[in-house]
Amino acid sequence: MSDSTTTEIEAAVFRRLQRHLVQTRPDVQNIDLMILAGFCRNCLADWYRDAAEARGVAMTKDQAREAIYGRPFADWKAQHQAQATPEQLAAFEAVQRTHPKGD
Repeated sequence: MSDSTTTEIEAAVFRRLQRHLVQTRPDVQNIDLMILAGFCRNCLADWYRDAAEARGVAMTKDQAREAIYGRPFADWKAQHQAQATPEQLAAFEAVQRTHPKGD
């Protein structure tokens, strides 16, 4: 398989993951993703910004989040993100102690 075909497939997979997390499953909270998978939608935005900046494209945190969420993060958060429960916060802290931060 050529490099360009590999890149096209990877891009399609990324877009599908993005749509799934943002549009299909907005009910899954970012903190739950962090607890279970070690990354969340905001991590995707950080990685997106890192990749852009590695290629000489300046991007703010807000611009990267809008690229992932498809709208300003504050709007998406107000509609879909609930306040973390004490149980979620405790689980998140426990995971942070046992697993190094992914990149």
